[in-house]
Amino acid sequence: MKITIKQAAGLTLMVAILSGVVYSCKRDNNQDLVQQEQKTVSDEAKKQIASLGYNTDNIRNVEGGYVVEGDIFLTHESLNYKPNSPVLRIANDEQYRTNCLITPLPKTITVSISGLPSGYTTATDIAIARYNALGLRLKFTRVASGGQIKIQYASLGAGILGQSAGFPNCSTGNPPSPIKLNSDANALGSNPNQNYLATVIAHEIGHTIGFRHTDYFNRAYSCGSGGNEGSAGVGAVHIPGTPTGGDPNSWMLACIPNGVNRPFNANDIIALRYLYQ
Repeated sequence: MKITIKQAAGLTLMVAILSGVVYSCKRDNNQDLVQQEQKTVSDEAKKQIASLGYNTDNIRNVEGGYVVEGDIFLTHESLNYKPNSPVLRIANDEQYRTNCLITPLPKTITVSISGLPSGYTTATDIAIARYNALGLRLKFTRVASGGQIKIQYASLGAGILGQSAGFPNCSTGNPPSPIKLNSDANALGSNPNQNYLATVIAHEIGHTIGFRHTDYFNRAYSCGSGGNEGSAGVGAVHIPGTPTGGDPNSWMLACIPNGVNRPFNANDIIALRYLYQ
């Protein structure tokens, strides 16, 4: 969503063409705001970000680090990380995962939500139900507080829906936290479309369990602009059995239009079951 799922990544780090507003994991439609924020990013930081394999267009300077590629959060410390694999450039729209996944299996991950309107809790339950309906060895359950994945309110600025914390921890096999959602954003608000918000949340959960963007190699596929997000030290491993052609309805595309519901399609289900069944 160009405000779709604007979220993502700590150091275990690592991700429509519309005539109207498109919302990308963390792309801001307000160009003046983007330009203003870019001015605060030093040339040295841009070089470090580029060295990790990330595109340096529209970098956002946020508390504790930077947001790049629309939905990837990089801490200041992570800029010193030296990837040991080259940037991948695969010109196929398939499903991709990071090098590290949730382990061991079976596992149930708890999810809590706080500081957001009640409709966000309902949407979280819908997102959780989408995963649990697949009969995976990885399951989710919502708890009142203290979840392994905490979904919480954050004021992220105009046009930004949310920000995920990244990808699975390679050492522990646990998901990162929190997922931040911006109920101030016009596309969400206090009473958003439930299925649309569930899609946003499911996408962000997808990152926390190891999924890269389906179109990570070319964000222009779903966003209308943007390039290769790179391996960025966390990998972009093709998931066998997923398509080599365009997949315009995947829940893990970098961008989706405002208000669109994207439950898991057939290829998404293949990918989820390959990793976690």
